[in-house]
Amino acid sequence: MTSWVTIARRIRVPSGFVLAGLYLWLAKPTVRSMAFGAVFLLAGLLIRGAASGHLRKNEQLATTGPYAYTRNPLYLGSLIMAVGFAVAAKSFWIGLIMIAMFAAIYVPVIRAEESHLAQQFPEFADYARQVPRFIPRLSRRRRAPSSFTWELYWKHREYNAVLGSLAIMTVLVAKLLWISR
Repeated sequence: MTSWVTIARRIRVPSGFVLAGLYLWLAKPTVRSMAFGAVFLLAGLLIRGAASGHLRKNEQLATTGPYAYTRNPLYLGSLIMAVGFAVAAKSFWIGLIMIAMFAAIYVPVIRAEESHLAQQFPEFADYARQVPRFIPRLSRRRRAPSSFTWELYWKHREYNAVLGSLAIMTVLVAKLLWISR
């Protein structure tokens, strides 16, 4: 029998496309909501970009940069971006759908990924005791030189988050202009 985690992993990207269509239909943006949402969006993109530039998947446990504050900075960045998109759209329903999607899909995936990391990296248990799963702490775990590289950022194609965000915001601007006619 297929577990929910397996299903969640498979549907998270396709469900994002479905959500994008629903998002654009339900969105009722204003200049103010888009400006305020863009602040969250930029913060989420910066967190995701920094995390991506530190991540050597399946080779080394990431503990520097954003990983010194939270074990899941990529998902934290995605959640902050989701808040930005919900605020930009100025729709209660979009916010509710995004919360439900995060709880149903991303929470189980985070737990499964951490289980995998615990099996692959013996030092994960110590790291997990010192660094919170999601909500970042304000102080670093320990001083470590940054291992950020643009090569990793490009390898993980994190620029797609930037391009997708720009595309959605552009469509919101077009919708705003169309609504105000």
